[in-house]
Amino acid sequence: MLKIVADQKIPFLKGALEGVAKVVYLGGKEISHKHIHDADALIVRTRTICNEKLLNDTSIRFIATATIGHDHINTRYCEAHNIRWANAPGCNASSVAQYIGSAMAYISGRHNKPLHELCIGIIGAGNTGSRVEKLANLLGMKILVNDPPREKREGPTGFTSLDKLLKDADIISLHIPFERTPENDTFHLAGEKFFSKIKKGAWFINTSRGEVTDSLALLRSIHSGQLEGTVLDVWENEPRINLELLELSDIATPHIAGYSADGKANGTALSVQAISKFFGLGLGDWYPENIPEPKNSKFNFSCRGKKRQDVFRELSLLSYNILQDSETLKKSPDTFEHQREEYPLRREAGAYRIKLYNCDDEKMKFIRELGFGIG
Repeated sequence: MLKIVADQKIPFLKGALEGVAKVVYLGGKEISHKHIHDADALIVRTRTICNEKLLNDTSIRFIATATIGHDHINTRYCEAHNIRWANAPGCNASSVAQYIGSAMAYISGRHNKPLHELCIGIIGAGNTGSRVEKLANLLGMKILVNDPPREKREGPTGFTSLDKLLKDADIISLHIPFERTPENDTFHLAGEKFFSKIKKGAWFINTSRGEVTDSLALLRSIHSGQLEGTVLDVWENEPRINLELLELSDIATPHIAGYSADGKANGTALSVQAISKFFGLGLGDWYPENIPEPKNSKFNFSCRGKKRQDVFRELSLLSYNILQDSETLKKSPDTFEHQREEYPLRREAGAYRIKLYNCDDEKMKFIRELGFGIG
């Protein structure tokens, strides 16, 4: 019978494959060579490093990671040893966009300016960056996009240089993978030169990978007053994060931007579907059925006297208040890993139904476009 070893913290996975395989669940960091020597497949997250040490002389034929990133998989080793792998591109794009939306609602209040008067610079326009771009467009923001690999493939239309983006953007948001290849080396892309070119008074947001930002260069930029504020969800050397940077960041969270229950369900579904396709298990349409509802999934909301900006800010913080996650990490940085592992239920806008009062057609349309259900 097919044997699969899986990270026990991957949500909604238990029960999905038991009818077609023997599934062994272990802690992500506990998975070792002795556990997988006779296994056919792995389902992991970033905490399991899939390299030669783990994989050599095993029967593993397929690795699925329920994450967007795949830098924890030595893909060259896998390809050289006929081990197929699959990640979950875009699985938590809408979750990260929700996180960015909540952060921007906070930033708008701090700026005392509506978001449509601010310019956002998006560095990296893949699944997640494109979702953030869509939200920014809905909010009427000026948008600058920098993505050299896409620009090379698609041409210059719609893209801008990094220098211009840094010079003009009020909010800069990173959505790039961590890569160290000759074609695309993103290690410390946001370094000394990057921060020296940034618009004075800008906000810096990183929800991609900690290693794409030079922590010391970022600290110097904060101390110099070049940056107005910082929102960090990812850190160098996680979970042993820089405590000074934690203290000075306006919003600081433990790598949970993509941790909505919806994003997790998407990642798990893509992993199950990928394994099913490879081994012919007949689960190509599988999706979790047991995603919990949020506590206050139905509530009343009045638009009386509120501009679009007010509606966005209130609904963003009602569905996900980023400040609560930040306060938890700042109070207890030594429990970084525990906060990730035991992250409380967070649902995206589509899980909520709102009964509206005093809302005209334009605001009702806007609320629907934000993803909320009405009725």
